[in-house]
Amino acid sequence: MNLEAIYKDLERGVSEFIDLEKIKNLIKNYYEKGENFIVKAGFDPTASDLHLGHSVVLNKMRFLQEHGAKVIFLIGDFTAQIGDPTGKSVTRKKLSKEEVLKNAKTYEEQVFKILDKQKTQIAFNSTWLNELGAAGIVELTSTFSVARMLERDDFTKRFKEQSPISICEFLYPLLQGYDSVALKSDIEMGGTDQKFNLLMGRTLQRTYNTNKEQAVIMMPLLVGLDGVNKMSKSLQNYIGINEEANVMYAKILSISDELMRVYYDLLSFKSTDLIEQIFDDIKANKLHPKKAKEDLALELCERFCGSKAAQDAKKEFDNIHSNNALPSDIAEFSFNENEVWIVKAMQECNLVSSGSEARRMILAGSVKVNQQKINDEQLKLQQGEYILQIGKRKFAKIIIKG
Repeated sequence: MNLEAIYKDLERGVSEFIDLEKIKNLIKNYYEKGENFIVKAGFDPTASDLHLGHSVVLNKMRFLQEHGAKVIFLIGDFTAQIGDPTGKSVTRKKLSKEEVLKNAKTYEEQVFKILDKQKTQIAFNSTWLNELGAAGIVELTSTFSVARMLERDDFTKRFKEQSPISICEFLYPLLQGYDSVALKSDIEMGGTDQKFNLLMGRTLQRTYNTNKEQAVIMMPLLVGLDGVNKMSKSLQNYIGINEEANVMYAKILSISDELMRVYYDLLSFKSTDLIEQIFDDIKANKLHPKKAKEDLALELCERFCGSKAAQDAKKEFDNIHSNNALPSDIAEFSFNENEVWIVKAMQECNLVSSGSEARRMILAGSVKVNQQKINDEQLKLQQGEYILQIGKRKFAKIIIKG
C-alpha cells in the first residue's frame, strides 16, 4: 500500500478540494485503523438516463470505495420536485412525483455499472425531508439569511436583472445541505457548479451540531462531443452509459485529440502514471493518438456493455471506416408510395430531427444514398431499396414499395 500513489490518483481530474488534508487522513485511517468513512453525492432524477458526464463524479466515488469509503448514492426524489436553480436564468419547471420516481428507478438500475454494489447504499431524501415537516423547514430557513443566499452567483445575476426568484428556489440549497446533516457525511461530491450547495452542507452540519464538517470534492463538468458545451442530453452532445456498444464506441472515436486527455483523466480507470506514459508516448510519436482513443473507447465499452460487445463494436467500426463496408444491423423502414422525397425519408427514418436539418446535411455533403454522396435536396427516390447514410454513424435501409 503506497499512500502517496493513492493521493496522487485521488487528485487526478479534481477541480477543487475543500479540506484535502481531512480526505487524506480518512484514507490513511482506513489503512491504519480499518475505519470506514461516508461519501455522499446527490442526483436529482430529472431525466431517465445517466451519461458519461454523470460518471465523472461516480468514477471518483468508485475510487474512494476502493480506499475505505462507504458511498451513499442519494436520489433527490424530494428536491427534484423543487428543481435545482443552479445555472438557471429562470425558475425551473417542477416535475411530478410520478416522473421523479420513474426516473429514479432507471438511476438505480444504471449506477451499479460504476459503483461497487457491496459498498453502496441507495438513499432517497424524501425519507427525512418528508419527516421534517413545516416546523422543521421553518427552523431550517432561520439558519441562513437572504443576503447570504443572494451571494450565490446565479441568484445575484437574476436579482440584478429583475428576473423572478421563487422562495422555493431558496429552499433547494438548504434542503441539499440538510441531506448532509441527516446522513452525517464525511465527504460530499459534486460538479464545480454545485459549490454553493456543497458548502451549505458543511455550514448546516456545524449549525445542527452533528460533530461532522464534511470535506468537499468538486469535479469538472465534462465537455460533450461538440467540444464546447458541457455534456447534456438536451444539447445532443452526450454519450449515455446505457447506449449500445456500437454507438458508444463510435461516439468516443469522434472526440478531438485535444479532448481525449480530459476524457482519459476523468473517465479512465487506468492509473495516473499509466495515463501520463500514454501521452508521453503520443508526444514522442511512439503511440498514435487514434490508438490511444481506440483503447479508451474499448475500456469504456467493456465497462458499460461487456467485453464481447466492445470487441464487436470495434470490429464493426473498423469494417465500416477502414473498408467502407455497411453496418451488419441497419434499421429498416417501408414506404407504400411510388416515390419518396429524400428529406421526408430522412425524417421518417429518424436520421434527422427536422426538415431544415436534413437540407443542411444534404447541402453540406454529409448524406449518401447507396454509398454515393448527394447534394440535391429535392431528390425523389423511386420504387426500390436504398441505404441512407449521414456521416459515418447514422444508417437506415428504406424500401419503397409503391
